[in-house]
Amino acid sequence: MGQTTRDGGGANGRDAPLVAERVGRRYRRGQPWAIRDVDLAIPRGSITALVGPNGAGKSTLIRTWMGFERPDEGRALVEGIDVGRDRTAAVHRLGYVPQSTALYRDLTVDDHFRFAAVQRPAFDRAHALERARAAGIGPERRVGELSGGEQAQVALAIALGTRSPVLLLDEPLASLDPLARREFLHVLVDDVRTAGATAILSSHIVSDIEHACDAVIVLASGRLALHSTVAEARASHRTIPEADLDGRPAIGCFYGTEGTRLALVQTKDRALPESTLEEVVLGHLAARQPAGDCRDSVA
Repeated sequence: MGQTTRDGGGANGRDAPLVAERVGRRYRRGQPWAIRDVDLAIPRGSITALVGPNGAGKSTLIRTWMGFERPDEGRALVEGIDVGRDRTAAVHRLGYVPQSTALYRDLTVDDHFRFAAVQRPAFDRAHALERARAAGIGPERRVGELSGGEQAQVALAIALGTRSPVLLLDEPLASLDPLARREFLHVLVDDVRTAGATAILSSHIVSDIEHACDAVIVLASGRLALHSTVAEARASHRTIPEADLDGRPAIGCFYGTEGTRLALVQTKDRALPESTLEEVVLGHLAARQPAGDCRDSVA
């Protein structure tokens, strides 16, 4: 039904910094799987968007790579290390930004950086300070005085200060206003590109991350619906009115911004305009929902 590629468009699985090998996780026997049969490798040096609705399994997948969740099936690898076998070694290759920043209101920004240096001896405090100052945040300021966007920037500076080759960001944009989201992404992209790191960015806001990411993973109901480069995802899909399907196989149908029912089809027909990344994501998500069934046909 959905287009999937295990390597996201060219990664060698043996060299990929993040790998999920048919990973499955459920929290109680008899309950639905949070994620199941997730099989993918993340290309080195890329920024990959991880998108899907609430409950799709995005946080579970990230937490599995962090070692916070132990898979019931398959295994998760970080830089070739099986997280289930050696979590400590794997985590020391990761930088992590959670949705809730978990900062201490009464401590200064630099207090947090000094604490991080105690926890991670390789922590680059100077780099974290540089990133905070670039965002207009002085090291002497207390966290309780910062806006939500500034606190997110501090959490990002801590992750970047680890100088980790892999960054996992779990919905860091969720509570930020549009300007703060844009500023956060600018800092992230600039640092990741300069360092040659690899990042996974989980978000609901596809339009914000489209130009920041090289690849996209779509999770729906705990299953991998799509893993592709952004360029290939857009080039290989077209969005047309559902009424114009005329029996053509469609991935999924959804309502456009003007209330018109649209259909996502897999084709490189140059006579049709390329789909936006948001349309590609919506079509693949709709394919997993009863409301996404198209009137004429469904692939």
